[in-house]
Amino acid sequence: MAQSQTPEALAFKASTVDGAAFDAASLSGKPVVFWFWAPWCTVCRAESPDVAKVAAELKGKVTFIGIAGLGSVPDMQAFVFETGTGDFIHLADSDGSLWARFGVVAQPSFVFVTPSGQVQEFTGGLGADDLRTVATQLLVA
Repeated sequence: MAQSQTPEALAFKASTVDGAAFDAASLSGKPVVFWFWAPWCTVCRAESPDVAKVAAELKGKVTFIGIAGLGSVPDMQAFVFETGTGDFIHLADSDGSLWARFGVVAQPSFVFVTPSGQVQEFTGGLGADDLRTVATQLLVA
């Protein structure tokens, strides 16, 4: 059985906010939503219930990954706990390399990756309906 090629968008490794190793190549061939947030961001905090809700609705179909930056790891951990978004993985982008990799310059932002590896970036908050619509479109992309 041939190994599928890892798309460039998923050719990176990182650590979770809890210190576990994470290899994005494990997401190859799957639809992915990266949610870029900062622990002090009030808009990120306000949209977190919608992100958690849509991630739960699409669990097993679309993978949601939080990418936290612009803060300390303890603050990132507190954000995940306080917002109830711990049902999906959050990466600690302490040096900003993942934000730079995807061209993210503001939070919140979303990066949508199709199963074939195509990337679409959206800067700003998304409510549950808009997020659900775009994430569901990844299933047919």
